[in-house]
Amino acid sequence: MPSGTHTTELTIPIEQIWEFVRDMNKWAPLVPGYIDHDILNDSQSTWTFHVDLGILHRKISLKIDITKWQKPTKVTFDLTGLNEKFSGNGYFEAQTIDESTTKMTGNLDITAKGMKGSVINPVLKSYVPNMTEELTEAIANTLKEQDVS
Repeated sequence: MPSGTHTTELTIPIEQIWEFVRDMNKWAPLVPGYIDHDILNDSQSTWTFHVDLGILHRKISLKIDITKWQKPTKVTFDLTGLNEKFSGNGYFEAQTIDESTTKMTGNLDITAKGMKGSVINPVLKSYVPNMTEELTEAIANTLKEQDVS
């Protein structure tokens, strides 16, 4: 399964990171290639974004199911392709280093299924880590911009 994990350290308290990450409306637009998203309920949403994998240029729609809200440290989710045969999971995790410093980790595992899977998965092996890093850093940069402490 193509996967990526990226960790960054922020001089922002864990509670402030939680307030941001617990609201999908705040971080969904930071997904690379973001087009739009719809919140279905507290634990489900659909996200649409554009991907360019060289062999695949298209809009991808995913259903995101939050499997656990673990305040203030972790959000875990599953994802399912709506218009392509993708499945996977991921998480955002925050760990307190000290009163004002937090380590934030983003993780994503995603696999293409079906006939195209054998062609797309090797490309995803480099795309997913880059996408995970871009999203994690975009969240970190947004948090830094919003930090007024």
